[in-house]
Amino acid sequence: MAFELKEEGFRLKHILLVVGIPEATYHYHVKNFGKEDADAEIKELIRHLFKQFHERYGYKRITKELKKLGHCVNHKKVYRLMRELSLKCVKFMRKYRKYNSYKGRVGKVAKNLLSRRFNTSIPLQKLVTDITEFKCLGEEKLYLNPILDLYNGEIISFGIKKRPTLDLVMEPLDETIEIIKNHATYRTTVHSDQGWHYQHKQWVKTLKKNKVFQSMSRKAACADNASMENFFGILKQEMYYGGKLVSYEELKRRIED
Repeated sequence: MAFELKEEGFRLKHILLVVGIPEATYHYHVKNFGKEDADAEIKELIRHLFKQFHERYGYKRITKELKKLGHCVNHKKVYRLMRELSLKCVKFMRKYRKYNSYKGRVGKVAKNLLSRRFNTSIPLQKLVTDITEFKCLGEEKLYLNPILDLYNGEIISFGIKKRPTLDLVMEPLDETIEIIKNHATYRTTVHSDQGWHYQHKQWVKTLKKNKVFQSMSRKAACADNASMENFFGILKQEMYYGGKLVSYEELKRRIED
């Protein structure tokens, strides 16, 4: 439009003032008009990743995915390109009742060895765990118990059940113990809340038998296990909130994915 108006005798500065375009931007586009888009390939990849992750990833997460694919690209450039492509992640804020497995003192309550020190440079040194609840289609519910390594945020193992039974936490713990035996170079600490599962004698005995330190949050102090709470928040944001309720089996598949 600016080209056409200029040809009709209108002064450029007046045209730009009306349409709200800086003169530098105008000259940049004039200079590059007709040239091939040097970012066409990366833009197409960004579109693909954005759609692949259900329009839930922002520029930071997209940047990480690009780097996983071998593309060395700055997050600021990804931010700019996503704005050009009008790709904005969808966010859903939903209040939910946190699953509470606390039933008072039913076993051993361990000290808080972690004391909110969530960083470590040693793999398998500090692990955190907790249980979260999902609603499914009908009256069913799904319970998830992951064990997360604070070294790199990796989920070491996880359990999924229809009911929050003891097996929900013991099966992932047994898997984790085997990984610790084969790969840990430093004594491991496993941190949890004071839920009955983690006070249970079988949980305590398994940790003690395998020389793993036990650590627990203080009562009603969710910040003591903030890393696990943050993981649950991101997980539900990306694959649960904003969608219709699905069957237990479908939700289980999505969480595993």
